[in-house]
Amino acid sequence: MAAPKKYPDELRARAVRLYRESDPKPTIRRLAEQLNVHHEALRNWIRCQGSGRFQCPLARVAAPLGAALH
Repeated sequence: MAAPKKYPDELRARAVRLYRESDPKPTIRRLAEQLNVHHEALRNWIRCQGSGRFQCPLARVAAPLGAALH
């Protein structure tokens, strides 16, 4: 059985959207501090959402956001 997620999918999607829509781009560490998440978690979410990998747990939540940004 998998461990429960530490962060809800909605927070993950919102964090990635905030990073992608920001101009200029914030540092991942600073944005993570503002959202009260671990910076490596945020970095992974951004990479995962941008990779288009279907096995990524965030892909099914953030895919509509990614489609709207391109």
